[in-house]
Amino acid sequence: MAYTLQNEVKALEKQLLTLAAMVEENVQHAVKALLERDADLARRVVKCDDQVNRLEVDLEEECLKVLALHQPVANDLRTIIGIIKINNDLERIADQAVNISERALAVMEISRVDSPLELGVMSAKVIDMLEKALDSLVNANIRLARQVLELDEDVDRIHSENYRLFKDFVREDPESIDAVLNYLTVSRHLERVADLATNIAEDVIYLTEGEIVRHTIA
Repeated sequence: MAYTLQNEVKALEKQLLTLAAMVEENVQHAVKALLERDADLARRVVKCDDQVNRLEVDLEEECLKVLALHQPVANDLRTIIGIIKINNDLERIADQAVNISERALAVMEISRVDSPLELGVMSAKVIDMLEKALDSLVNANIRLARQVLELDEDVDRIHSENYRLFKDFVREDPESIDAVLNYLTVSRHLERVADLATNIAEDVIYLTEGEIVRHTIA
């Protein structure tokens, strides 16, 4: 029975990594669609969300089946609980990618106003966080997971600066508020991706070391 459980846990991990790769690609495409004004790419991200949702639901159902059939304990139980939590965070990250894509499409429809915010720098940091979080998951790499926790403060700082830049820009050019408000909304969605990547990194630490760091990070 233990052998069967181990095989099923490995299958769950494989499903999680498949979902993770798809979500990471969606975030990258959403950001690229925004920065390069690629409407087709933005629409592709929106369309892909149904597939992400199906994978997320399928994985959760498989996790619940394993819990019910095998009633795992200790490390196996911790692993399955971690998979369920990360699975949920990945689906939420995919939702943020859709939100960014929809804002990108809205900007393209409104005007040619370029973003006055630091979205290029911010998106690069957020994608770096997500890549590190998922790499830490694949390789059980605590060092990378802790780097993600440190980078989250940088993203929060950029988002705060974007809010200040938004207010300054609107004072100077109030007619462009609709377009620029979409950019500010993107900044918020990127911040949420960073928060969710941080959640994944914290769960990797929990899965690998059994340490709960969510409420201990300064």
